[in-house]
Amino acid sequence: MEREERQHAKAVSDAISGWMKRAAKLVARRQKVAGEAEKAAAELTQRLLPRGPNGQAHWRTINLTPGDGDLVTAMARAQALPELTSETQRVLNELAAEHVAKALLTARALHGARRMFSGRDRQNSAAEAAAYLSAFHSWVGASGFLPDLDRLEAWHKQSVTALGSSSVLDESVGFASTFAGRADLLVRQELDAAEGSILAIDRALQREGDFRTAVTSAGNAVRQSEARRLVSEMPVERLKDATSGQLRISALTGAGIRTVQQVLDQGPRILALPGVGDTTGNRMIGAARTIWQTTVDEMPVRIDIKNRSAAATDLLKAMRAWDAARSIKNATVDLAAADSLRPLLTGLERKTTHVVVVPESRSVADLRAAISDVERRAALLMGGGSAAAGDPWDDFLARPADYFAMLSELGFLSDDEEKSHGDLPTEIVEAVRELKLETIHLKASLRGYQSFGARFAIVQRKVIIGDEMGLGKTVESLAVLTHLRAKGSHHFLVVCPAAVVTNWVREVADKSDLRAHRLHGAGRDGALTSWIRNGGVAVTTYDSLGWLDGQIPDRTRPTCLVFDEAHYIKNPDAQRTRRSLSLIRDCERTILLTGTPLENRIEEFRNLVGYLRPDLTVSASEFAPRQFRKQVAPAYLRRNQEDVLTELPELVEVDEWMPLSAHDEQHYRAAVMEGNFMAMRQAALRSGSNSQKMQRLLDIVEEAEDNERRVLVFSHFRGALDDIASLLPGKVFGPLTGSVPAAKRQQMVDEFSRAGHSAVLVAQIIAGGVGLNIQAASVVVICEPQLKPTTEWQAIARSRRMGQLESVQVHRLLSEDGVDQRITEILARKSELFAEFARVSETADSAPEAFDISDAEVAREIVAAERERLLSQP
Repeated sequence: MEREERQHAKAVSDAISGWMKRAAKLVARRQKVAGEAEKAAAELTQRLLPRGPNGQAHWRTINLTPGDGDLVTAMARAQALPELTSETQRVLNELAAEHVAKALLTARALHGARRMFSGRDRQNSAAEAAAYLSAFHSWVGASGFLPDLDRLEAWHKQSVTALGSSSVLDESVGFASTFAGRADLLVRQELDAAEGSILAIDRALQREGDFRTAVTSAGNAVRQSEARRLVSEMPVERLKDATSGQLRISALTGAGIRTVQQVLDQGPRILALPGVGDTTGNRMIGAARTIWQTTVDEMPVRIDIKNRSAAATDLLKAMRAWDAARSIKNATVDLAAADSLRPLLTGLERKTTHVVVVPESRSVADLRAAISDVERRAALLMGGGSAAAGDPWDDFLARPADYFAMLSELGFLSDDEEKSHGDLPTEIVEAVRELKLETIHLKASLRGYQSFGARFAIVQRKVIIGDEMGLGKTVESLAVLTHLRAKGSHHFLVVCPAAVVTNWVREVADKSDLRAHRLHGAGRDGALTSWIRNGGVAVTTYDSLGWLDGQIPDRTRPTCLVFDEAHYIKNPDAQRTRRSLSLIRDCERTILLTGTPLENRIEEFRNLVGYLRPDLTVSASEFAPRQFRKQVAPAYLRRNQEDVLTELPELVEVDEWMPLSAHDEQHYRAAVMEGNFMAMRQAALRSGSNSQKMQRLLDIVEEAEDNERRVLVFSHFRGALDDIASLLPGKVFGPLTGSVPAAKRQQMVDEFSRAGHSAVLVAQIIAGGVGLNIQAASVVVICEPQLKPTTEWQAIARSRRMGQLESVQVHRLLSEDGVDQRITEILARKSELFAEFARVSETADSAPEAFDISDAEVAREIVAAERERLLSQP
C-alpha cells in the first residue's frame, strides 16, 4: 500500500476512533439521565398506598412533598433528551459494535513501525480492514450523523429548569404514562377540607342523640306552656271533678282563687286559708297537680303560625338542628363517600403538599364527587346550608309536613295507633309490625301511619292504599320503593295522569335518592334508555302505556308498580285498564293509590281489588257492608284525616244557599225548556255581576283578601270560569283547565303559591282537583254541586292536606231553587253509600244496581222534575 493510501487509512481510523469515543460518552450520558429518571419513577411508584385488607381499593395514592421536586426534575430531563433519529441510532449501534472496534485494531498493522514487523497475511487483513473502515467512514459521513452528533452533544441536563412536585403529571415529565394517563393530582388543601367535613359528619353521628334530647326538651317546654295556658283558663270547679265531687271549693272561691293554675301558684299557702285544713288543702293541691300532669301528658305540641312564641321558636331551631344531624343516618351516598375517602386521608403525611391519585375500582371523577358530597353534607350540618340558615319559621313554613313528622316520631302528636291500622285483621297488623322498614334511600320523615302503610304494602305485595287525600300516599309509595332498593331492586315504574307527572318527578328527587326518569313527552325515548341502563323510578302516563308496551327487557322488568289516581282504570273494558292489567299480572308487587276508590258504583271498587287479588272471595251482599269490608281487607288500607292528622287545622264547610236573581231565573228557565242539563247547572253563574252566585263569590274573595288568605275557585264549566276570571279583582291565575298542559298546570300552581296573600286561582274541578298540591290556598269555593261526592272531596283535599297550617274554609255556592237542590240530595245519598262500603278500610263488594245512579239518569230525572215544577207555576 502506498504512503498516501496509508496516511488516508490512518486518518479514517483516527476519525472513526474519535467518533466512537464521542458516541460512547453521549450514550453513557443519556443512559445516566434515563437511569436517574427510572430511579425517580420507581421511588414514587413504591409509595403507592397499598390496597386494603381485602386486596381492593377505590383509589391508590402517592404522597408528594416539596423535596420531591428533584425526582420530578430528573424525570423531566429524561423526557427532554433530544430525540435520536433512526439513522443516528443505527450509526451509534454500529460504532458500539464489536466488528468496528476489531477493524480498527486490525488496521493498525498498516501504520507506523507495526507494518515493518507484520507478515503478509496480517498486512492483507489490515488492508481489508482499512477498506471496510473507509467504506464505513463514507457511509457515516453521508448519513448526516456528524451534525446530529454535534446537536446531541450540545444538550445539557442543566438546560432543563428545575420543577416542583406539583408538575409530576405534566406531559413534560412523562410520569403520567406509568398509569396510562388515568392518574390525577390533588392539592393537600382539597383533602384537608374533605377531612374536616368527615370529622363534622362523624360528630353529627355521635351527637344525633343530643340533638334529639334537645328537641324533646324544647317540645316539653311548648307543651307545658300550652298546658299552663289551658289550666290558667280552667275553672277551679274542675277540682271537684277530679275528686268525684268529694272536694268542697268554697274556701278557694271565697279567697278569690278562680282557676286551677291559681291553686298551683298558691301551693302550700292554700293550707293557711280560712276553713281549709291540712287534709283538705293537700287534696286540693294534689287534685290541681293531677289535672296539670294529665293536661301536659295529653297535650299535643302545636305550632301556631299566628303566635310565634319564644318557646315555639326554640323548638323549631332544635328540630332543624336535629333534622340536619339525623339526616346523615339516611344519607347513604354521603356516608359511603366519607368511608371511601378515609383510607386515602389516613395515608396522608405531615409534609404532603400534593397527592397523585391512581384510580382502581373508581375513577378520579368519582373521588372529586365524593369530596363534594361530604363537603356539602358538612355544610348542612355546620349551618352553611339553607337547611340550617335563617329564620327557623321560614324553614317550617316551607316544609311543615317534615316538622310534624318529627313531632309525631317523638310522640308529641296524639296519633291513634289503632286508627292508623285502618281496622285491618289482627294477623295482618302483626305481620306488618314485624317488618323492619329500610329507609336508607329515603330523604323524608315518615309519620307512624305512613310507615305502617308502607310496610302493609310490602307485606301484602299487591294492595290498594285508599288513604284520604292529603295524607301522603306518594311518600308512602316512595318508602316502599326505597325499601326495595335497599334490598337490591333497581327498577320501578309509576303510572299516573299527565297532570301529575311533574309532581311525581319532583317528589322522587326531593324525598329519595332514587333517580327519576320522565317517560312522557319530548325526550321519553332517551329517558327510557337511561332507566333501563341505570335503574330508578320511571314515571309515565296511562296514555303512554301503549308506547311503552314491549320496550322493557325481561332483565329490567319493574320490581314494583305504582298506579296513582288508580280509579282511572276502574273500567275493565278500557284499553288503559287492559294495558295496566298486563303489567300488574307480570309484576310481583303493585300499589294502587286512590283517595276515591268508590266513584259512582261499588262494582268499580271491586274491580280494583279484583285486579290485584282475584283469589279473594267476595260473597257479601249489599246488606252486609261490614262483611264486605272484612273480605277485602288483605288488599285494602284506608285512613281518614281526622283519624291520623290531629294537627290539621279546622275545616269549616259552609253551604251558601241563595235565591236566583231575575237574570239567573231567565237563564235557568230557558235551559229547562231546552232540556239542557249542563246549561241548567251553570245558569246561576252566567249573568255576570247580575248573578247572585257571582256577587257572593266577589264578597268571599274580598273578605279573604282582608284576612290575607288565598282563594281557590272551582267550577266544572269552562265558560263560567272565564266569566269568573274576568270579573275577579286583583291577582287572578287561570283558568286551570284540562286543556292546559301538565307542566304548565304545575307552573301555574307554583306562581299562585308565590304570589302572596289575596291571590286567586281559578280551576276546572276535574283538572285542578286531581294530583296538584295547593296548600297555599286556605279558602275554597265550589261554584256548583258536583255529580260525584269524590269530585268535591278531591278538590278540597288539594288545599286541606298534610302541610296546611291555616284553617280551611270551604264555601259551596248553591241556588235555593232548581237543579242545585236536587243534585245535593243525590250527592248526600252517594256520600252515605261511600261511607258504608269504602270509607272504612275493610271494603269491597258491590252494591245493588238500584243504588247506582248514572250521570245520564241524574240529568233526565232532574230535567223532568224541574220542567214539571216550572210549568206548574203561574
